[in-house]
Amino acid sequence: REGEGRFYDVVGPICETGDFLGKERTLNIVAGDLLAVRSSGAYGFTMSSNYNSRPRVPEIMVDGDQMHVVRARETIDDLMRGEQLLPE
Repeated sequence: REGEGRFYDVVGPICETGDFLGKERTLNIVAGDLLAVRSSGAYGFTMSSNYNSRPRVPEIMVDGDQMHVVRARETIDDLMRGEQLLPE
């Protein structure tokens, strides 16, 4: 994409003051673009949790110009699987 980038703070979906993936990053992006985060810490599956009842994100492998889902996004049903109501 042509043109100069702008400064952005890259944040996660949780409303927490420390939820930054990057601060003041120069990016040449527009609305609808996807970002690849190579080192995502607790946003990757192995260190993630279901904090605030948020499903875990999918994992995508990029091989050249091909993308492959290697772990599907969790659903709300996945989050509630294994939970049981107390007997009346």
